[in-house]
Amino acid sequence: MIKIVFTLILAYLIGSIPAGLWIGQIFYKKNLREYGSGNTGTTNTFRVLGKKAGIITFIFDFFKGTFATLLPLFLHINGISPLVFGLLAVLGHTFPIFAEFKGGKAVATSAGVILGFSPTFFTYLAIIFFSCLYLTSMISFSSVTAATSAILGVVFFHYLAFYCRVTMCFLP
Repeated sequence: MIKIVFTLILAYLIGSIPAGLWIGQIFYKKNLREYGSGNTGTTNTFRVLGKKAGIITFIFDFFKGTFATLLPLFLHINGISPLVFGLLAVLGHTFPIFAEFKGGKAVATSAGVILGFSPTFFTYLAIIFFSCLYLTSMISFSSVTAATSAILGVVFFHYLAFYCRVTMCFLP
C-alpha cells in the first residue's frame, strides 16, 4: 500500500515538472507566465519561445504523461488502473507544485497518458488531431476535437466491443 501511495505521489511530481517554464527561464531568460496565454505548456512555449523550445517542451510534456501511466508496469503495481497515475501527471501539469500551482492545459501530457494506456486509441486520436490541424491550422480547435473524439470513442468503442462479443457467440 505504501508503495502505491509513493508511486501516486511520484506520478504527480513527474507531471509537475514545468519543462516550458524552466526552458524559458534558463535558456531564454523569459517567464512564460508573463507572455502569451500565461500558461507554461507546449502551445504557449511555441508562441513565445519558438519552434525549438516548443518541440522540446512537447516531447517532455508528452512523455511525462506516458511515463507516469507506465509507472505501475515498471514497478509491478497491481490493483489500480494506470490511468489513475496518468491522471495525477495531468493534475501535476495543470497545477504544478514546482511552479506555484500555475501550469498548462495538459494537452500534450494527456496525449502521452493515452499513448501509455492504449497505443491503438492514441493512433486513432492522433489521426483526428493532425487531420483537423491540417485543415484548420488551429491547435486549440484540433485539441478540443480530439478530446471530444476521445470521449465519444470510449463510449462507442465500449458498446461496439460488447456487440462484437455478443455476435461472436452466435457464429459457428
